[in-house]
Amino acid sequence: MGLTTYNLQSVKKELQHLSSSQLADLCLRLAKYKKENKELLSYLLFDAGNHESYIGGIKQEMDDLFKELPAHYYYAAKSMRKILKLITKHTKFMASKPAEIDLLLHYCQQYVTHVDKRTGYKPLRQILHKQLEKTAKLIGALHEDLQYDHKAGFERAVLEADEKLSWINKNDYL
Repeated sequence: MGLTTYNLQSVKKELQHLSSSQLADLCLRLAKYKKENKELLSYLLFDAGNHESYIGGIKQEMDDLFKELPAHYYYAAKSMRKILKLITKHTKFMASKPAEIDLLLHYCQQYVTHVDKRTGYKPLRQILHKQLEKTAKLIGALHEDLQYDHKAGFERAVLEADEKLSWINKNDYL
């Protein structure tokens, strides 16, 4: 017989019975033991009201990571995956598909700018292919008005990739 883990609905009901000081203590305790909990709590308290500046900060961090990209293909691929983890974490916090699309498009543009154009390393190539496919799928799931807004940026990113990278075919994505 193991420990009982309660479902989210039970936890929500129990939290409604607590005072505000007890809730604050629980939040601080959660934040104390896990870095991601602290980051989420920080986002909710300080950045949730201003998505644009938050996205701008993430883009700046991505730019810095791209500038430090190693020359060796294997390590470059590892760094690219690290940047994708950063995007995934922050989009989970924001819970916004348009913001995720915006960040992925920026990622793809930075990829084209910073990665060696002659690379034959398949895992490094696959990273861009998968992100373009993911972005196209996310755009397709949006409302028609939002789709129109993001399609232009997506097409621009694909055309830039097709122009600069010989192994990308724009017809695969457009």
